[in-house]
Amino acid sequence: MENEATYRGTVYPWQCDHVGHMNIMWYVGKFDEANWNLFARLGLTPTYLRESGRGMAAVQQNIAYKRELLAGDIVEVKSRLLEIRDRSIRLLHEMRNAETGEIAATCEITGVHMDRQARKSASFEVKIRDAAAKHLAPSAPAMA
Repeated sequence: MENEATYRGTVYPWQCDHVGHMNIMWYVGKFDEANWNLFARLGLTPTYLRESGRGMAAVQQNIAYKRELLAGDIVEVKSRLLEIRDRSIRLLHEMRNAETGEIAATCEITGVHMDRQARKSASFEVKIRDAAAKHLAPSAPAMA
């Protein structure tokens, strides 16, 4: 998979909690933004989703917090596709402090491809599955 970041940003003071580090709601938000950038690489672009009547729904999300992020820290998320099935996708995000390189958090997400009108899961189109297959992460190695 491409080694390019799926999210880059900064921790702002108003994103920090009473303990002084970035609040968990902002980790989730930054991971969500990384999702959409990864999805676009697979062909799940906003245009595709609007025109096809499809959508993506997160059905499971597991976050591990490793190091705190503080106001002013620069954040980078790199993402990799772990698995694609007929109607679902599983991916992993690594959030790092871009200055130190330390992993701040990881997030594994399972998402389901949805027919928005029927409100049911739907199979990915062949072109999406083919694009995703090219982005599948190797089994073992960690992201650099």
